[in-house]
Amino acid sequence: MKPVELSKNVFFQQVNHFNRRLFDSLIPLPEGTSYNSYLVKGRDKTALLDTADPEKRETFFDFLKDVKSLDYVVAHHAEQDHSGSIPFVLEKYPLAKVVANPKCKELLMSHLQIPAEKFIEVKDYDVLDLGGKTLQFIYTPWVHWPETMVTYLKEDRILFSCDFFGSHLATGAVFSEENIVHDPMKRYYAEIMMPFRTNIKSNLEKLKGLDLAMIAPSHGPVHKNVAFVKGLYQDWAVGDTKNNVLVAYVSMHGSTAMLVNRLVSRLQELGVAVEKLNLEQLDEGRVAMALVDASTIVIGTPTVLAGPHPKAVYGAYLANALRPKAKFVSVVGSYGWGGKAVEIIAGMIPNIKAEVLKPVMIKGRPTEADLAQIDELAALIAEKHKSPAPLRPENQAAMGAA
Repeated sequence: MKPVELSKNVFFQQVNHFNRRLFDSLIPLPEGTSYNSYLVKGRDKTALLDTADPEKRETFFDFLKDVKSLDYVVAHHAEQDHSGSIPFVLEKYPLAKVVANPKCKELLMSHLQIPAEKFIEVKDYDVLDLGGKTLQFIYTPWVHWPETMVTYLKEDRILFSCDFFGSHLATGAVFSEENIVHDPMKRYYAEIMMPFRTNIKSNLEKLKGLDLAMIAPSHGPVHKNVAFVKGLYQDWAVGDTKNNVLVAYVSMHGSTAMLVNRLVSRLQELGVAVEKLNLEQLDEGRVAMALVDASTIVIGTPTVLAGPHPKAVYGAYLANALRPKAKFVSVVGSYGWGGKAVEIIAGMIPNIKAEVLKPVMIKGRPTEADLAQIDELAALIAEKHKSPAPLRPENQAAMGAA
């Protein structure tokens, strides 16, 4: 295999993993993923930026078969889909040094047992001159680990962005197309970046002054449409929520499903966009993507052994971990003889600083009076979506008292 030349003496090495279906044994990969590295050749020195997951190191080294010498390996991120092949690179090129910030160095020494003498430490905005190719290193902490950084190639105006602006998308295409990359990028952002929205915002500001011709991430295709991809992140991380509701539910004997279906119908009649997701066969990525834009989250659950259904519990846990910018939350569901489903769900979502709307928990099969409560909840949600409200209200009412 041959690397693709993005610009003079700048090469893209795309290792596709088409049949990988889970990341971190958790995140679904419906379109696979890729592990991207980049080779930059200056007059005097050559640098490799990132490597590949060790599972694909044979393909990765096929890209390097014509590279006779290597001076530097730039490590943007210590996670092994980026760094896992560094020890094998150092075996092939024993004179090469690993360029990393101090935190990344610490993690690589711990996780991969790379000795300290193999490193060159760089500070924020340090530069490395390869001879006509100048690499500038910019810290971007918590995008999405504490040690992450990016590299700006000044002469070619390329930002090697690590996980920033990435997509889990295995493809033969070198450059992204807006209509194809949008959903994989949104899924990637939602699953991996959304908990760090505050850090994303500050790091977007940090990159504002760079003149960019391309963004070259560590996953998915390279972006020439720089304004488009930066605009997506600006919207997802900084922009307001939309007139959307996520209804995530599970139903055992049909009562909760009846409530959910009534709620969805009424909301749609009131002009509110709804995504209804059944947690019985959960795709974490779909839930995460819906959370990016949702102004309101409604969890639907039956009562099991006096508490919420375990799959509703997991849905609530996932939403809490992802820290979406939702403004309103509620719970609907049913019980047989009693329980604390509402209180338990409420205690599981402290990270969602949203206003709690009155839950609807009914006994047994819904009556017309129960369905009328659902209609009232739908009307309240529609009205709330029309009213100005802070993006992240800091005071969350106790759901049990709502």
